[in-house]
Amino acid sequence: MLQWRRQMDQDGQCNRALVVSVAQFDSGVKLGRRPGAQKDARKLHRTLSKLGFKVELHTDLSGEEIYQLFLTESRRPVKDCFLAVLSSHGDEGCVFGADGERVRLSRIFSCFNNEHMEKKAKVFLVQACRGHDLDDGVEVDSGDDVTDLSQDLWVPVDTAVMYATAPGYGAFMHPLGSVFLQTFCTLLETEGNRELELTRLMTRLSHSVAYTFQAKGRSLGGKKEMPCLVTSLTREVFPFAESRKEGGAAGLSATSLVSSKTARKRTPSIS
Repeated sequence: MLQWRRQMDQDGQCNRALVVSVAQFDSGVKLGRRPGAQKDARKLHRTLSKLGFKVELHTDLSGEEIYQLFLTESRRPVKDCFLAVLSSHGDEGCVFGADGERVRLSRIFSCFNNEHMEKKAKVFLVQACRGHDLDDGVEVDSGDDVTDLSQDLWVPVDTAVMYATAPGYGAFMHPLGSVFLQTFCTLLETEGNRELELTRLMTRLSHSVAYTFQAKGRSLGGKKEMPCLVTSLTREVFPFAESRKEGGAAGLSATSLVSSKTARKRTPSIS
């Protein structure tokens, strides 16, 4: 019991990151292996650890194991920010466990609607398909009925969910890793990006993926990917800003309340 309490105290002194990656599915499950998922997981672990996150990796979990993992994580203390990465095959509103069971994202998010995570920033990155369409990089009219996505769009307060792709579209995975997660890590490794407020960083991520990536090959050549952000943030969030060490001055915290009295006027610019 004493050891458990010490562990909980340690958790509360740092920001935490949870990476859940499914690369290999159980025998009999009609979902293909995901080469590159392990490279994503390793790079995420390396990048986030350097930024002071306590990172845990979990691979090839069943659907129920994923639910139970997030339920447990949602009740563990965290300093300012909890970040989770879900990487698997998926469909709109869900990802798949290694056993082929659907894991509803809305159920995952609802776990964090509790007093333990109140006033903490919750960030989710979802590397998974949200349908079978492929993005040609142009806007088209559609006469199809639009599915009611209201349940899947709900997230607890102070939560940001960044999807690798827009609703209805596929997300690309390469043996060297996914363009979405690899670009995310590369941005955090680049000077100046770590100090960005979260929504600005996510905008930069969307821009990088949308304008620098284009699939190759006979069947997928020219296809694009457009990340999509859903947020209920009520404050500015700086999860990756490094604390200043000079003179012992404190740097940017993971969360900073927005005050109408202190808000600065911003000049429009392209990130």
